[in-house]
Amino acid sequence: MPELIEVVTLIGAPPTVVFDLELDMSVHAESLSDSRETAATSTGRRRLGLGDEVTFQARHFGLPWRMTSRITHYDAPRRFVDEQIRGPFQSLCHEHVFEHLGANRTRMTDRMTVSAPLGPLSALPTRLLLAPYLRRLLERRSAHVELLAEASARDL
Repeated sequence: MPELIEVVTLIGAPPTVVFDLELDMSVHAESLSDSRETAATSTGRRRLGLGDEVTFQARHFGLPWRMTSRITHYDAPRRFVDEQIRGPFQSLCHEHVFEHLGANRTRMTDRMTVSAPLGPLSALPTRLLLAPYLRRLLERRSAHVELLAEASARDL
């Protein structure tokens, strides 16, 4: 059964700035540097667009992980979705939503739905171990994007 993880971050920057940072794979790798995460895009560009694929490699739980996702929905600067096409999960869908709150403020919502392999046998480990771990990664990434976006907004 899929597990839903949702992280909401209020950011003092316009949605266009936050949206662009979320699609920048250099920013992604910086935000998760402690897991030695790398991100290689199918186009060679560091910023993703509709249909682009990105392959992530990292160490999580002490093990090497590799996952490829594709951008399946793209509505700048409001929303984009990336979905696993190859990787360790039965399925993983990550929706990024950016709501303009006025006065250079954005509500960024990450909604990730994940199903671990092994079907019903993985429901409990997903809920107790995997989902909290992924939530912490999303929170760390969101905090990093928030710092960069707010610094960028001050420079505007």
